[in-house]
Amino acid sequence: MREELKKLLIIAGVFLFAYYMPLESVRFKGAFIESLYMLQDYARLHVLTCLIPALFIAGAISNFISQQAVMKYFGSGAKKWVSYAVASVSGTILAVCSCTVLPLFTGIYKRGAGLGPAIAFLYSGPAINILAIIMTARILGYKLGIARAVGAVLFSIVIGVIMQFIFRKEDVERLSKMPQVPAKNDGRSILQDILYFVSLIFILIFAAWGKPAQPVGFFSAVYNVKWYLTLFFLFVLAVILIKWFKKDEITSWVEATWSFAKQILPLLFAGVLVAGFLMGRPGYDAGIIPSKYVEAVVGGNSLLSNFIASVIGAFMYFATLTEVPILQGLLGSGMGQGPALALLLSGPALSLPSMLVINSVLGPKKTITYVSLVIIMSTFIGFIFGNFF
Repeated sequence: MREELKKLLIIAGVFLFAYYMPLESVRFKGAFIESLYMLQDYARLHVLTCLIPALFIAGAISNFISQQAVMKYFGSGAKKWVSYAVASVSGTILAVCSCTVLPLFTGIYKRGAGLGPAIAFLYSGPAINILAIIMTARILGYKLGIARAVGAVLFSIVIGVIMQFIFRKEDVERLSKMPQVPAKNDGRSILQDILYFVSLIFILIFAAWGKPAQPVGFFSAVYNVKWYLTLFFLFVLAVILIKWFKKDEITSWVEATWSFAKQILPLLFAGVLVAGFLMGRPGYDAGIIPSKYVEAVVGGNSLLSNFIASVIGAFMYFATLTEVPILQGLLGSGMGQGPALALLLSGPALSLPSMLVINSVLGPKKTITYVSLVIIMSTFIGFIFGNFF
C-alpha cells in the first residue's frame, strides 16, 4: 500500500509541476537552460576525468580487496583511532568532489566497513583536498585556510562517531548479515596489488587535477603535464593487467564497475539537473533562485546567516576548487567570514546529486541524519569563527 501511495504522490507531483509550469517566465526558461548547461559542464569536466576513474577504483575495491582487509581497518572490530585516522585524512590524497568520492565510499561500505569510518571517509574525501585548502589560504586568507583544514578533519571524525553511535544497532546487524567472502588466492603478491591500486589512484589524481589560480608554482607545473602523467600511469596499468591479471579477473572487475555505474550515474545526472535549475552554475546568476537573494542573507555573522550559508553549500554542487573563486566574489559582495567558513565546510562535502546517491546506499534516515549533522556543525563552527576569530 505504501509503495502504491508513493507512486501516486510522484505522479501527482509531476502532474502539478507540468500544469503550473510558468513557461512564459524569462527566469524559468533561463533556469531550465541553465540546468542543461550545468549537466553539460558536468559531463565534459568531471565524468571522464573524475567519475569514471573513481568507478573503476570502486570496482577494484569490491573485487580485489579482501573483505578481511576492509574489516581489519574499517570494521567494527578494528581499532577506532586507526579507522578514523585513516578515513579522516584520505582527502589529502584524493583531490575529488562530493560526487566523485561516492563510488569509493560505496565500495568500502558494501565491502564491510563500519558506518562511522565510512562516513568519515565520505566527508573527508572532498573536504580535505590539499590543493583546495592551499588555495583557500592564499586567496581568502590564512585564517580561513587553517580553519577549513582543522574543521574538515574534526568534522569527519565527529560526524562519523555520532553516526556510528546513533545507528550502532543497525550497523552491527548489517555487518552480522554480511556474507563472509573467503580471500581469493590469485597468485599475486601484496606489492603487485599495491602497484595496481596506486596506478589507479594516480590516474584519478592527475586526470582530475584542477587548474590553479596562479600560473606559477608546483601545482601549476603539475597541471601543465597532467595528461602526460595520466597517460604514463594508464600505460603502467595496462602492463600490470597484462602481466599479473587473468582474463576472468579483468571481466569481474569491469562487471563490478558497471554495477556501481548503473546505481550512481542516473542519480547524479538527475541531481545535477535539479541543482542547476535551482542555483545555476557557479558564477552564473541564471538559476530560479536569484544570487542577489543569496548575497543578501549571508552578510554579517549571525546564526541565521551561517545556517543559510550551510544549507546553500549543502545543496549546491561545487566542482573541485570552484568554491574558492565563488567565495572570493561573495566576500567582496559583503558575505561574512563566518558564513564563508560554513559554506566551505558544507559545500565541497555535500551536494544535491550526492545526497540522492547516499540515500540509495544508506537509506533516507541515515542520509537525513548525515546531512543534518553537516549543516548544524557547519553553522555553529562558522558562527564561532565569524564572531571570535
